[in-house]
Amino acid sequence: MDDFEAAFWPDESPVDNAVVMTMGALHEGHAALIRAARKQVGREGRVAVTVFVNPLQFGPSEDLDRYPRTLDADVRLAEENGADVVFAPSVEEVYPNGEPQVRLTAGPMGDRFEGATRPGHFDGVLTVVAKLLHITDPDFAFFGEKDAQQLAVIQRMVADLDFDVEVVGVPTVREEDGLALSSRNRYLSEEERSHALALSRALFAGRDVAAQGPKAVREAAAAVLDGAEGVTLDYLALIDPHDFSEAADDFQGEAVLAVAAKVGSTRLIDNVRIIVR
Repeated sequence: MDDFEAAFWPDESPVDNAVVMTMGALHEGHAALIRAARKQVGREGRVAVTVFVNPLQFGPSEDLDRYPRTLDADVRLAEENGADVVFAPSVEEVYPNGEPQVRLTAGPMGDRFEGATRPGHFDGVLTVVAKLLHITDPDFAFFGEKDAQQLAVIQRMVADLDFDVEVVGVPTVREEDGLALSSRNRYLSEEERSHALALSRALFAGRDVAAQGPKAVREAAAAVLDGAEGVTLDYLALIDPHDFSEAADDFQGEAVLAVAAKVGSTRLIDNVRIIVR
């Protein structure tokens, strides 16, 4: 990994460096992150894309072995969208002594919503993100807003532990019909994909009544999901983005309306950022 640092950041020149961290199976959402990173650092800056399927963030019954691995296509997409280098280490390179004994914890923010469904998930995310930030040493790190809780805990880690990097969130990229892009969408059958549209429709329904307050937002979103065919709801929540707690009934300001559900055997997440009045 030291060789990577020397190769990618070869001198002390004043150009900016950026990293886009991924688990591969790249799609247009990742392409948007790479383009945003390139725009941020300019033509002379450097953009790295990391591709690493991190075992620490998968639970024992989750899809680690099934998770798609498409490195050749990932490299092409990264290059076409402005990356200078793709760093795709093996598990043995990232964790040379086996599973790390010392890990970061996401604290209370990591125990809610996604963390409640997937215990330890965000501890695994933060541990590998911290390692990759040390390895790539960027000025900017780009993450998608689709993984809203992940973005929030990474931003909190950077602030709490004084990482010298600016974390930049990039808006969710959607298909024309509203479905949020996800590497897991490839698991959906045509019928399941149609059912999955209920998630974004629910979020948009809540967003449309944001001026009427938290209760109206929750009710409008829930009305779309109630009885939605093929959808098994995990949670629908209006969230205070500062600590990722459930927003109170009198909450006002920026909030995250988030949903998680299984469609068939595939678990999907989505969210929209709204201003509640």
